[in-house]
Amino acid sequence: MIPTPLEAVIFDMDGLLLDTEALYRTAIFEACALVGHEMADALHRSFIGTPKETSAALMKAHFGPDFPLQDYYRHCHAAFERLSETGVPLKPGARDLLVFLKERGVPRGVATSSDRAPAEDHLERAGVRDLLDVVVARTDVAVGKPHPETFLAAAGRLGANPTRCLALEDSYNGVRAASAAGMATIMVPDMLAPTDEIRSLCVGVLDSLGQVLDALENTRRDLAIE
Repeated sequence: MIPTPLEAVIFDMDGLLLDTEALYRTAIFEACALVGHEMADALHRSFIGTPKETSAALMKAHFGPDFPLQDYYRHCHAAFERLSETGVPLKPGARDLLVFLKERGVPRGVATSSDRAPAEDHLERAGVRDLLDVVVARTDVAVGKPHPETFLAAAGRLGANPTRCLALEDSYNGVRAASAAGMATIMVPDMLAPTDEIRSLCVGVLDSLGQVLDALENTRRDLAIE
């Protein structure tokens, strides 16, 4: 399951490191209502793990070309800020896993579909930015997930061979992107259950980051870079 030697671990952000997908869901439904439309569960699920331009195209296709995207984004941002005013929540086990890897000298990166400014802000507010070596955001690459560029760029910035990286993801498009990058991929489901296709692209599906940490602790391999 774990590459040998392990040269880096690359994390998705929302729904994987940060427990933000439920906050975004509330903000999205609220913002949609404020611009006079009703968000559907299936449409919302199709946004998970996708870059902004993809979700925008999906909304235009669903609601029509006159859907007021800029007003929607403004309401969505305001709702998310209100919902996260006491802090951006971490997923259980996130900090412990990051500290474990840092103490063993394993480089750590984020590969996210979010733009750089909100990604950096949310990681700082969650208190884990200092535990990460690199952050590659949607605005850093030409093509977003499910294309592998985000993960490949993160590996490149860490000086790691993608085939020696472990990628952790919660979304279908994230798993597809990490697998296409040649990385051993573990899905830790959040709002999406793994399908047969997604399972076939993963070396494992685990219930939590705590289980990922257990898998790393239980291995006899030397995780540190030699």
